[in-house]
Amino acid sequence: MSTPPPAGDPGGEWRRLDRKALLVTGAVTASVLAGLCLPVLLGISGGAWFGEGPRRGTALTLLLAGAALLILLAVYGEHLTWCRTRYRIGPERVELHSGVVLVTQRSLARERIRSVDLTANPLLRILDLVKVRIGTGEQSGGKESTLELNPVSRAEGERLRAELLARAARPESRSHRDGVLASVDPSWIRYAPLSFVAPALGGAAAGAVMQASDWFGVQGEVIGWVADRFENTSVAAMIAVLALAALVAGVVGSLGLWAEMWWNHRLEREPGGTLRVRRGLLTARSVSVEERRLRGVELVEPLGVRLAGAARLDAVATGIGHDDGDAHADLKVLLPPAPRAVTSATAAQVLREPVTPTDAPLTPHPRAARTRRLRWALLSALVPLAVLTVLGLLLTPVLLTIAAGYAAAALPAAVLLALDAYRALGHAVSGGYLVTRSGTVRRATVALQRGGVIGWVIEQSVFQRRAGVLTLTATTAAGAGAYSVYDADDREGLVFAVEAVPGLLTPFLEPVPERDITS
Repeated sequence: MSTPPPAGDPGGEWRRLDRKALLVTGAVTASVLAGLCLPVLLGISGGAWFGEGPRRGTALTLLLAGAALLILLAVYGEHLTWCRTRYRIGPERVELHSGVVLVTQRSLARERIRSVDLTANPLLRILDLVKVRIGTGEQSGGKESTLELNPVSRAEGERLRAELLARAARPESRSHRDGVLASVDPSWIRYAPLSFVAPALGGAAAGAVMQASDWFGVQGEVIGWVADRFENTSVAAMIAVLALAALVAGVVGSLGLWAEMWWNHRLEREPGGTLRVRRGLLTARSVSVEERRLRGVELVEPLGVRLAGAARLDAVATGIGHDDGDAHADLKVLLPPAPRAVTSATAAQVLREPVTPTDAPLTPHPRAARTRRLRWALLSALVPLAVLTVLGLLLTPVLLTIAAGYAAAALPAAVLLALDAYRALGHAVSGGYLVTRSGTVRRATVALQRGGVIGWVIEQSVFQRRAGVLTLTATTAAGAGAYSVYDADDREGLVFAVEAVPGLLTPFLEPVPERDITS
């Protein structure tokens, strides 16, 4: 399983990935062929593969033979890759050599390694394997510098994690010790249907039913069956019932998705200053965030979750942002939607503060900010209304009825959302943190370390200048990279920026001339 290091090359011994990678490739290829190729064939043939005929046996034999050949080729290719892939943990660097046609040699300095994340899907868990992702938190070409070892044994993955994240233990405080900071309560699953995932999953379920019926050539029968069920029902009632059915399917799907993502969730602080999140029902995940990378936290409150008195806790850390890609988009989540008191207490523990800065009193924004939100909300609601009205006058009175219903629902909703967005606005300096809050459909409260701010961007449009407001954006190397204070009072906002990070903005401000006292 290992080869001696090349002569004159210091470091540990070279190791190979686990040989069970061949089994993983074979199983994945077989599932892809069954899950993708077979439906395509059914769609093309209109279900004729299930019919009777003298050629059916020959066709199925050819199909299975072709699938077996593809699986063998995939396994052989994986064998070549396995033979050419090796890694080692040296005293100063982690190295990975791989490639058959194009050989790549990558290495990371051990002193720069900030995370070692372990992931195991159901197949890897059955085979007692994990995928190891080693990251530095540094960006190169818009992506984090990482090495992936896929797969290694679970024991090897835990050994690598312990060795690479070994740090000198930080002194413990009386109120913030190492150990479990938070663990999931199964009752939190009640917040899953309150997000926008539920209706999206409902729509996806309806589309999947139609697509599957088309594959088997029975889409017309499915549509006819649904039409028969609503034969003596109005169109509006039929749409309402189908929408309700899709929503129920979405709720069930959101509950299953929550269980898959957050079952067995546990947030821990390990000796040496590393936050570790472990979670997952079928796919087990272990995500590490070194506290030296942490620059703050973000409380995220989607509208439905907020109305239920809950919030989600995200980490604002270097190397973990919104542009990491879909595969790593959830690495920043420290706590799933939970009661607000639990989220606040966990945030304080994570930041090693007696009280979380996200609960600090915020400075409200001027009324001009409320006027701007009302204006934009009404404009966004009136444009579709005007289009429906014009089309109704030109084409059919039915559209006028739809426009009236739309106006009755959309205009009050727009006003309420605009007022809620204004109430959410606020900013403050709380100890060593800059705090800003905004949003209504997705309200976010960010507590950012003042020392983590590397610059300010000040924006003031013509309309903002007339209203006496401006937008301040604090730039940082962590999280989303920029966090904004929207429509703050122009004078108050500049004072806030100067106080939050002294000396950073001062050289760019013009001094206010003193008044002549004798005049």
